[in-house]
Amino acid sequence: MKILYAIQATGNGHIARAIELLPYLQQYSTVDIFLSGSNSSLSFDLPVKYRSKGLSLFYGNRGGLNYWKMTKEFSPLRICKEARDLPVEKYDIVINDFESITSLACKLKNIPFLHFGHQASFTSLKTPRPVNKVLTGEFLLKYYVSSPHKIGLHFDQYDTFIHSPVIKKTVLNAEPVNHGHVTVYLSHFNDEILYNQLSKIKDIEFQIFSKKVLQKIQRNNITFLRVDNNNFNESMISSAGIITGAGFETPAEALYLNKKLMCIPIQGQYEQLCNAAALEKFRVPVLNKLNDLFPFQVQQWMNDKHPEKLLLDRSTQQIIEEVIEMGISLKKNKITHEYPGIVTPSDIAFA
Repeated sequence: MKILYAIQATGNGHIARAIELLPYLQQYSTVDIFLSGSNSSLSFDLPVKYRSKGLSLFYGNRGGLNYWKMTKEFSPLRICKEARDLPVEKYDIVINDFESITSLACKLKNIPFLHFGHQASFTSLKTPRPVNKVLTGEFLLKYYVSSPHKIGLHFDQYDTFIHSPVIKKTVLNAEPVNHGHVTVYLSHFNDEILYNQLSKIKDIEFQIFSKKVLQKIQRNNITFLRVDNNNFNESMISSAGIITGAGFETPAEALYLNKKLMCIPIQGQYEQLCNAAALEKFRVPVLNKLNDLFPFQVQQWMNDKHPEKLLLDRSTQQIIEEVIEMGISLKKNKITHEYPGIVTPSDIAFA
């Protein structure tokens, strides 16, 4: 049996999850990785057999997306060629963690695949959304990857096919302590913007994980650290709290560790607004922007109560067992994808 595991590398979350899941998948089969995107800053050792620029998200310096760079990198002809060339038909199980080229390849070749991961949870209308829905955001969450076969991950079990997050063993087995510092990971903001605001809070030490630095830099009460999985885990486990975007993996781990958590969603990224709506139910403060009130908001947050602790409904091993069982069922029963008969321009536009 052979497994193709397609991963989006537009950020660190999908990569971190793949690193954790790979040993579990390899218990059952040989695993080949298809990696799409070019915006992850994590170092990793994964069996990458196929690679693509995909459709990456690029961030500006002030909390939002860089649409110009995203548009410049977008190439429909390249994406179509890569989808046709990707040999999805050679695999017994295709697992797709929100990767659009594999989704298109399976659609072109009528190959069933399992949509697995956080974004799969948004196919349910029971999953939290912001008060003001964004139609383009809803469209992307629904059609960027499209499969009737899915297992979602989210902060809570909002629907029958949605399970709790995959938490890294390092975090699962950790004994949280409080050394007084605040761990900061806000890659969508410039380092200087963060320094100018957080250096005003002189009685708190901040450890900022930055994509720009290659080695540790100390400036007054601010320490800049290179993005590294092990160092970040250590910082988070021993922190008084975590300030980050409204992604999925880091907030989930912070809630599991019962740490104080503050989130600033990436402007223009609808999924983060949806996550923010879910996090507010855990009593997590969500800021719409970073301005001169930020130091005061951080100090107030440090005096607030902890958010609700995240509870796991099943283990990583149990989740992977369900993934494998569903994948084998698709292959054994020769289930075909419920696709329309033709590939539409929108399939290419959002691949």
